[in-house]
Amino acid sequence: MVQRKLGARWWHWLGLAAVAASAIAGDQLTKHLVRTRLRIDEVEKVIGPLSIHRVQNSGIAFGLFSSATALVTVLTAIAVAWMLFFFARSGARHPVLPAALGLLIGGSLSNLIDRVRLGHVTDFIDFGWWPAFNLADSFIVVGVVILLVALMAADHRPREPRRHLDVAAR
Repeated sequence: MVQRKLGARWWHWLGLAAVAASAIAGDQLTKHLVRTRLRIDEVEKVIGPLSIHRVQNSGIAFGLFSSATALVTVLTAIAVAWMLFFFARSGARHPVLPAALGLLIGGSLSNLIDRVRLGHVTDFIDFGWWPAFNLADSFIVVGVVILLVALMAADHRPREPRRHLDVAAR
């Protein structure tokens, strides 16, 4: 039986890098625009419940672990390293892995850049009924959803029955 190699090839790495770099650039640009145009806690109404509300978050989702910025930074770095290791070994396993992990890694790195550089993350997308977040947070969530959908779709595919070679019949 011939098994295909599952490790990432150069074109997988190129896709991952392009998605991650785009996520970082988009997130950093939007955060920069918000930081230069709004004071902390200033709000600009956009449409309906959507507002641009500049807040600083030293923790992770929903402000958890806000007093443990160093720990969050280390754990994020470990998570990114693990995702890169996983991708190196399994990047060819599914065609959406470069995009999904690119979004996860890009979002994680962009927030990590802010934690290291500023000591906090700038959040600004506010619907009023949900804590404010940023594009990096959205990229992380979308990346996770893509991974989960791909994994569930892979589990539901019917597997071809294995053909056994009957040596005794020869």
